[in-house]
Amino acid sequence: MVKIDNKQLPDFPLLLAPMEDVSDPPFRALCKEQGADVVYTEFVSSEGLIRNAAKSVMKLDIYEKERPVGIQIFGANLESMLQTIDIVEKSQPDIIDINFGCPVKKVVSKGAGAGILKDVCLMEQLTKEMVKRTNIPITVKTRLGWDYDSIKILEVAERLQDVGCKAIAIHGRTRAQMYKGHADWKPIAEVKNNPRMHIPVFGNGDVDTPEKAMEMRDSYGLDGAMIGRASIGNPWFFKQVKHYFKTGEHLAPISIEERVEAARRHLQMAIDWKGETLGVFETRRHYTNYFKNIPHFKELRTKMVTSDRPEDVFAAFDEVLEQFANYQFTE
Repeated sequence: MVKIDNKQLPDFPLLLAPMEDVSDPPFRALCKEQGADVVYTEFVSSEGLIRNAAKSVMKLDIYEKERPVGIQIFGANLESMLQTIDIVEKSQPDIIDINFGCPVKKVVSKGAGAGILKDVCLMEQLTKEMVKRTNIPITVKTRLGWDYDSIKILEVAERLQDVGCKAIAIHGRTRAQMYKGHADWKPIAEVKNNPRMHIPVFGNGDVDTPEKAMEMRDSYGLDGAMIGRASIGNPWFFKQVKHYFKTGEHLAPISIEERVEAARRHLQMAIDWKGETLGVFETRRHYTNYFKNIPHFKELRTKMVTSDRPEDVFAAFDEVLEQFANYQFTE
């Protein structure tokens, strides 16, 4: 079994990665139902939160059915991060995760996210003081380094563990790579195999098939996999991986009826949570994957991703069932 502080998880847990405008409560609920062992919120700006910015505050909404759930925060100012801890505690998450890996320019330019990779001492100081501030387990998500010439992930992991970090998830790319190229899991395995390390080490990056999840577990010896892009529009990915682990075989393809039902629920939950305008807009990115590989689907997909009224999107779902009721997915 894997433990984050006193939170007990299954062997080789699957974690839903924090993703901006993706891992909101509706999507987290779907992933949880399909086998995600831990889910994380979208990342929350410490500066936005202490200024009571509506979007940042809304990201603190979590529900009992999601547990264990982690709230991820980012920032570079110690006092702001400590104030954020005090605010986040009121939502009673199971985990508070620090984002030391987001490569997006608007985050990095403020010295936050992957911007902190240039300053290991600041990473250590922020983590240490945040651990002291709360009884909720503090974990970290980071990258291998700023670029390949400055990878210090072995040192970083040790130092963060030594100041009280309870688990670390490592994306197998540098900030310079952004999301290009291939994730390198070897340095993550080196962290895991370091005899000084005793906290869970989770791998992240390019886990987009059950076989890759198994490779991360069996060949690299990591404690779990954090799943990001492979889950977008595909909350079944967690179930598919677990089925493969158990049987060595691929789960039967998800039927058109299941896909439409999930898309419907996703949209309705999004509308209920954030209103019609945002609910419709922010679920669009999922539809391509919900209905991936269906031939001659362009017209319906266009309706789904351009319609502003929920009734039009729901009508498009009805058309999917009418037109493709007998379509058989092959994967």
